[in-house]
Order: sequence, then C-alpha cells, then structure tokens
Amino acid sequence: MSRRKISRRQFVAATALSSAALISAPYMRTAYAAGKLTMGFWDHWVPGANTTCTALVNEWAAREKVEVSIDYITSQGNKNIVTIAAEAQANSGHDIFALPTWWPHAHAEQLEPVNDIMESIVKQNGEVNGTVKYLGQLDGKWLGVPATVGSQIKGPCSRIDLMKKFTNIDVQEMYPAGGPPKAENWTTDTFLKAAEACYKGGYPFGIGLGETSDNVDAAGAFFQAFGAQLVDAKGNLTVKTDEVRQVLEFYKRLIAFLPPDVAAWDDASNNKWLVSGKGAMILNPPSAWFVAKRDAPQIAEHLWTHGFPAGPKGRFAPFLPFFWSIWSFSKNKEAAKSLLVHLSQPASIERLVEASSGYDLPAYEKMTTLKVWAEQGPPKGTIFHYPNPYHHQTLSIAASPAPPKIAQQIYAQAVQTKMCLRYFQGEPMEKTLAWAEGECEGYMRS
Repeated sequence: MSRRKISRRQFVAATALSSAALISAPYMRTAYAAGKLTMGFWDHWVPGANTTCTALVNEWAAREKVEVSIDYITSQGNKNIVTIAAEAQANSGHDIFALPTWWPHAHAEQLEPVNDIMESIVKQNGEVNGTVKYLGQLDGKWLGVPATVGSQIKGPCSRIDLMKKFTNIDVQEMYPAGGPPKAENWTTDTFLKAAEACYKGGYPFGIGLGETSDNVDAAGAFFQAFGAQLVDAKGNLTVKTDEVRQVLEFYKRLIAFLPPDVAAWDDASNNKWLVSGKGAMILNPPSAWFVAKRDAPQIAEHLWTHGFPAGPKGRFAPFLPFFWSIWSFSKNKEAAKSLLVHLSQPASIERLVEASSGYDLPAYEKMTTLKVWAEQGPPKGTIFHYPNPYHHQTLSIAASPAPPKIAQQIYAQAVQTKMCLRYFQGEPMEKTLAWAEGECEGYMRS
C-alpha cells in the first residue's frame, strides 16, 4: 500500500527482513483441493507470528494432501508492492498474495472473485466493516478474503499519567478495560484542549504531518470526523465545502501544539516519540506499546489504547486491512479457496491474533472480543479497546468515499496532510482549496 519508507512495525529488531518457509506433503488428489499451492504472505514484524501462520497452512496441507510453499515478503522498501506489480505484469507468480488496502482495486481485473467462500465466512464470523467492503469489493465481486494478519486500527495511545496531570482526563475511566466506553465528552474540541495542555506541560501529542501512512491516516480520520471529503463516492469534486474549511481550521490550531518538526515525520517518528517519554499521545496500533514493554517498561506501564475523539459528523478511526487474494492466473483456485476458508475459521483467527500479541485485527464483527486483548499488559487491559469491541467508532480509511482508484492517489500523494500544512504555514484558505482541487482533478483524469 502506502506502506512506508521505514515501517512502524520495525519494532522488533530480531525479526527477519525477508524470510521464506517451504512446507511439503505428499500429493494425493481429493474431492476438494489437491496439487500444488504457492502463497506470498506479508512478513510479520512480531516474532512467532509467521510460525503460527505456517503451522495453520501446514495443518490444512496435511489434511488436503496439497504440496504448499510460502514466501514471507517484507514491506520494508515496499518489497511486497514491487512483487505484486511484477507478478501482475508477468501474469505469473504465487497463487495467493496478501494485498494491502488499495491493491485489490488496483489489480481487480487480475483477481479471482471469492464471493462463493465469502458468503459462508461472513455468515460464520459476522459482517465485515464498511472499509473492508469499500476496499475489497468491486461491482458486487469480492476481490479477496479479509486477512487477519497485518490488519490494524491506528487509534490513540495515551500516557495515563500525563493525561491526568495536564488535562484532567482519565483515559482508563473513559475507556475502561472490560466495559463500554464512557466517552461522550471525548470530542475534537476536548482533543484540542488536551493537546494544548500537554504542549504547555512539555509533552506534546506526537501526530505527524509527513507524507507516509501514519500521517495520512491521522488526517483522514479527522477529515471524516468533520464530514470533509475531497471527492465524493460518485467521483464529484467536493473540495470547496464548509466541512473542508472547518477541518483545516481544526488542524491549524492543532499543529501549533505539536512538535515543530512534524512535517518531516515518517512512520517511525511517532513510535520513537512516545517510547522516548517525550509525548503524551500518538495515533498508532500497539506497536509503540510493544516496543516500550521491551525497551522502556517504565513508559509501557502508563500506556492505554482507546478511541478517537468525535467530530461534528461522528467518531472515526483509521483501519488498514490486508486481503488474501487469488490471482486469476492461479492454476489451483479450488485449493486456494479451501485454504482461505481454513485461515478464516474462528479458531484459526484466534491463533493468528494471539501469535501477534493482539496486534492483528480480524475484520469480522463477531471476532472483536477475543481474550488476548483483555489479557495483555502491563497495564492489564491496555489494548482492550484496540479492536473496537463495542463498535464505538466507524472504521475508515483516508480519502474515502472517493472511488478507490482516485482515493488511492489522494492517499499516496498525502493531499490532506499537505493541505493542512499549507494552510497552517500561512497560505490563504481559498488558495489551499484551489491547489487541492487541481490535484484531485488530475487524479480523476488519469
């Protein structure tokens, strides 16, 4: 996807940058799946996560008598994206590939529809969220099965102690472990006041305004909280609206309370900011907490993951899913579909989530209350609200609901963060809007 100059998930130095596992079993044809099957899966940053995924595939392969091979492909340097492009161009490669966010739509014509298996998976696991439908479907066709591995929410991770000290907000009381949120007063106005208080206290919020994914995702969630769209679902330009003006005013106020170098932040910057003890909040999956637990336990014991503030049009959180997609040139589509059903069983999903210590998120509504999120600590329950168990916020992706091929370009070019910076740096509002409108017009023509 967008993914990164340096990934946030590079928090485990011991994890291999790129690895491959080959599992073999004698070939014997069955009524369901047989022959050979190859997979290009995302190379996880959490030690042991790949091992669990391999074990699940191996169990299925032994049962179905299929010879399988797995390549775990790193997202560092966008190697997974480069591999996707190469296979699409060559019309040859793995049978199954883990496609991030925008890439199912980017290669829709070369993907095998999976409606036949998604119907039973959804019936069993519950409906998927709207962002997964937006990214995973085209003209009623499912372009892949939502992957548990790698999917994530980028919610607020706050310092319990600093939020109490400077803002008088008890994030544990607002988002109690084991219970529903009590966050009626957690709004964008409250968020701004808290950002100002922590800035004046010497511990600013760490929210980047660079061009990489974390920065774009944060801006996207706030744009949606204000109902601010640059292009609507029908492909119409909607830049010059009151809602867009309102979110730019919000960001102009917010940036004044952020670290001075946020325009240059990448996806590692916010993690480092929190783990170093310099900040009171970032917007991220639990990777910063994981690394703090290892390297700075005195910080980790004060961290709490919770929901986004609500804006005038609702409460939104960035959700970035992966999809397990089957190339149309696969020579064993039936086996591929059989494996994806196996990986989507509740027991399989739970094992994958546990292997990532709760980092990976299934997209299904019935799979957001697994015990792993309640048991993680210190402090115990710190990521209980990470999977949005009470469906308290709408899971979204920046630049939606624009048609995905347009939205992908808005996202990749970081148009929203650039707008916020231009206006903050003194450019007149209407000039900023005209610039953004011109950019979006170009994407609509391409």
